[in-house]
Amino acid sequence: MRGPDLDKERSERKLTLAQFSATYNDGLPDGFPRVSPALLRMFAKRYPHLFANEDAWSLDRHRKQVMDWLPMHLRTSQEVA
Repeated sequence: MRGPDLDKERSERKLTLAQFSATYNDGLPDGFPRVSPALLRMFAKRYPHLFANEDAWSLDRHRKQVMDWLPMHLRTSQEVA
């Protein structure tokens, strides 16, 4: 009999914005941009459909989307500045 899938449970756990920020940044390789709560609030405003009916974050639902969005957002922000 298999035990619980701890990685899946960790990925699906509902997190606050601050918890998601810390978890997202934890263990990122050098050179990957880090997130801040302010950047995550911008992301949430840009993609409200990812937060339908709740304000919770989870690694399985949001991490990949943030990873895809963040470099593009930072590049665009630098071009405007």
